[in-house]
Order: sequence, then C-alpha cells, then structure tokens
Amino acid sequence: MVDFAGALRDAIQARGLGLERIQERLRAEGYSVSLATLSYWQTGRSRPERRESLAALTELEKILEVEPGSLAALVGPPRPRGRHLHKSTEAPLGAFWSERELIVDLAQGIDTRWDERLTRLSQHDRINVGPDRGEASIVVRQVLRAEADGPDRWVAIIRLDEAGPPLPLLTPVRNCRLGRVVEARDSGLLLAELMFDRPLAKGETVITEHALHNYPPFPLAQQYERKFRLPVREYVVEICFDPTALPRAIYQYQQMDGQDEQVVSIETDAGHSVHAIALDYGPGRYGVRWDWD
Repeated sequence: MVDFAGALRDAIQARGLGLERIQERLRAEGYSVSLATLSYWQTGRSRPERRESLAALTELEKILEVEPGSLAALVGPPRPRGRHLHKSTEAPLGAFWSERELIVDLAQGIDTRWDERLTRLSQHDRINVGPDRGEASIVVRQVLRAEADGPDRWVAIIRLDEAGPPLPLLTPVRNCRLGRVVEARDSGLLLAELMFDRPLAKGETVITEHALHNYPPFPLAQQYERKFRLPVREYVVEICFDPTALPRAIYQYQQMDGQDEQVVSIETDAGHSVHAIALDYGPGRYGVRWDWD
C-alpha cells in the first residue's frame, strides 16, 4: 500500500515540478511552506498535521493535479505530542543534516560512544556578527550530566553554511581540551572531540565552554541552527549584531522530529541582540535566520 510520502513523491514526479516551483505556487495562493518541510513530507520524515499545513495540502493537490482529498486521506491521524514523549528519544548520528552519510563516515575517526550517556542539561550558543555582516565567532557553553560511569568527552559537529572558506578555529575555553579532529573541507564539515579533564562518574555534571573563530574575510551570516539528535533540557541561542549592521527582519524557527516547521518573527533588544529559548527540546532543529535587505 502506498503511504503519504510515496504518493506525494509519485505525484511530484508525474507533474514534473521542482520543490521551489511548488513552493512558489503555494505562496502565490497564500500558503507559506518551507522547502525543508516539502522535502520532509516526500521523504516521510514528517507529514502535514497542523491546520495550516492541511490547508496547504489541499492546494498542493490542485497544483499536482491529483484527485481532491487523495493525498490528505493518506496522512492518517495526528501523532501524539507532548514534551514527555521526547525526553528519552534520540535520532541517528547525522540526523537533520543533508550530509548524513558523510558525517557517519567522518565519525569513524572519533569516539562517539559516550554521546547517548550524557544528558545535555543546558546549552547556550552566542554568535557574534560583525559590521561586515560576517559571522566572526561562536561561543558555546554546555552543562552535561553523566548517566553512566566513564564519559570523558563530547563530540561537536560544526558546519559552515557555505563550503569554501577555511574551517573555523576551534578553541577549548573551560573544562575541556581538544581531542581528535576530522574534517571535510570541501563540505565545510568538522567533527571534534572535546575531552573533559577526567572521566565522569554516574550522576556527575560538568560545565564546558569552547569557541569557534572564523578567519577573515568572515563568511556571510544569514542564519544559525543547532541540530539536536539527543534532547536538551534548556537551550538558549543568542545572536549579537553590530549596531551599524542590523538585519531587516529576524525569524526564530524550530522543527521537532516528525513535525512541521514553526516560524515566529523576533526583534533585537536595546543591545542589538536577539535570543530564543527552548525547554525540553529535541530531537529536532532549532535556529534563527534573518534577512539583510
């Protein structure tokens, strides 16, 4: 039996339209659906469930010239929601990355065995954007708790938005040192072990900080996204803009695994910064993007 994702893929292929063209047609009728969401629908990663998405699906059926209601009939009942459903879940290594297979391959050169035995109690990412609109640096602070004896490292996955510029310099700042590092420069990917001062005992916590410094000319900053394959209790993302270079519009977005993307508009504060906070979040994507002009 064909499921929703399969039927949607077949309909898109039969119609001969690209996802960008479909998005444009939907937007022209007043429906805002991201390219990522359309892609997730046809791959089965998520499906339309919210009222806005189901309304867009009705228009999508018209665009694809399929029988009205034929795709909607395959969506099925809404999936259970709630924070408690995600607290012990996890996604595969490389989940939510377009380069998933490459990340899995690169991870063979480092030790990821402790990832699932560390609970991320808190994480704070602070991104500094310079007057040239470039991403100058990122400072990351984490509070981790060991759920078993032995964890001695955390693995960081870093990717530049655009491949080409030199990979950033990763600097341990507090309670960690740099272990093995593997990278794929052509794809802008870097995986690194952040080694703790010593192995943790079960129930023990550690606070680590590390920084990423880009080399000038800094890559154009247009968004910052954190991908969580494991849940986080508290996540704070903070974007600090130079007062001489402020974006025209700023949006916070998020997408839990299996759900539609949600987007809200946010504004800078008196210090020319924006921040967003997520509690009991993941697996999923969480970030901020902005328009310069």
